[in-house]
Amino acid sequence: MDNSSSIPPSSGTPKWTEIEHLPEWDEEFYHVYTAKKYGKWLMLKTLRPELKGVPEYEEMIEKEFDVRYNLAHPHIIMINDFEEVPGLGMCIITDDVYGDSLAKLIKEKKVTDEHIKKLQHQLVDALDYIQTNHLEHHPVVPSRILFTENIGNLKLIDVGFDQKSHITPADASQDIYNYGKVLMEALDAVDTPYPLLRKVAEKCINPDPDKRYKDIAELRLALADRHSNKIYLFVIAFLVIMMGILLWLNSPYRPIPGN
Repeated sequence: MDNSSSIPPSSGTPKWTEIEHLPEWDEEFYHVYTAKKYGKWLMLKTLRPELKGVPEYEEMIEKEFDVRYNLAHPHIIMINDFEEVPGLGMCIITDDVYGDSLAKLIKEKKVTDEHIKKLQHQLVDALDYIQTNHLEHHPVVPSRILFTENIGNLKLIDVGFDQKSHITPADASQDIYNYGKVLMEALDAVDTPYPLLRKVAEKCINPDPDKRYKDIAELRLALADRHSNKIYLFVIAFLVIMMGILLWLNSPYRPIPGN
């Protein structure tokens, strides 16, 4: 592991300060903290005390670091280190992102049209990246979706604890189902009706997986109110026109230069 990030900027600067537990962010196997490292705010995730030293859980946190360390996507919170923190033990370290979770916004009736737009585009982009990289992950739910404080960008937290050789149709369908649930909850908390998005969400959460969108590409088309058959018809029509032009140019009726 590259430890260059652990080199202090000056010998008199304390490395870790203002370590604070964030109970509202705790996960099933982890406690979550915020802290400053050489004055920069970061978030830390470490095993719950009762799980420390248990081989299967120690392996679990190491694997999560390995899987997530090389991820790079603007709408997924990135991991930047895995190191020993005094009083906490080994911690996964991420950038500290200020903002509100979608769950909080829904609860406080603060969902806006801009949030809906970002669920329509940025969340789908993140899911596409997750599936492209075959990441095994916790279900996407409102509490794992964060909107940053100043810009309002969407960020997914706690993404990827293992990596598969491929994803199955069932994996893809479950992601689409969870997306539909998130979208529907958000739509229920905003004043604008969004009939198209409600129709998309309803199809996503259909109890019959065969009646949902088959993949992210089809979901994108539906969210944009486009259908793949329309695209195919356009392509076919374009090709027919081009073939007609070519036949005409090679026919006796083609225009003759100079005449």
